[in-house]
Amino acid sequence: MVGFPLLLIPLAIYNIIVFLMPGVSLAEPIVKLTLMSGAEWPLTLSDMLLALGIVLLLFEVIRGARPGAKYLTDHLLSLIIFGGAVAEFLLWPRFGSSTYFLLALLALVDFLSGIALRARRGAQGASAAPRGARRPAIVTPEAKPEPQFADPPPVREVPAAASVAESVLLDHPQPKTVDPDIAAASPSPEVSSPELQPGSGPPRPADGPH
Repeated sequence: MVGFPLLLIPLAIYNIIVFLMPGVSLAEPIVKLTLMSGAEWPLTLSDMLLALGIVLLLFEVIRGARPGAKYLTDHLLSLIIFGGAVAEFLLWPRFGSSTYFLLALLALVDFLSGIALRARRGAQGASAAPRGARRPAIVTPEAKPEPQFADPPPVREVPAAASVAESVLLDHPQPKTVDPDIAAASPSPEVSSPELQPGSGPPRPADGPH
């Protein structure tokens, strides 16, 4: 939002007095104030305009010192007001007075103070930005962390079918074949009972009592 230039108020009052009230004199005292010392201070209309201009300039400086205040349009308006005041002071006879010159000087001070405050805020913001801002971390391809994966669960070793069959064959050896010649030559095992000797036939029944 564009702020209203306060220094326009005393300049507008001076223009109203010059164009609409030509019989009013700015140098004639309006009132006389008696000070504590006993001296009388004559207060003229020009003194009142200058005092009003100084107070309004103070408000302009305070408003321009706030953060984010005084847009570029405000500075442009202050420059236009100062240019118009200088043009009236140089071109119009009734504006060629010390009072109007001082009012134009106040308008110049308003414009220059706004520019100086804006430049100071910009310099402070530029100097404070690297301190508070964090620089973004630059990740190079070499420094890029590799993705980490969880270790797979241990896999049980399943014995192959060939190894299983081989172990079975080793546990159960094949039956040995006996040569018939060797079997005939080898004596038959003897049994303690003579009836059970090989080749003796079935055992006889025992003779009962006659």
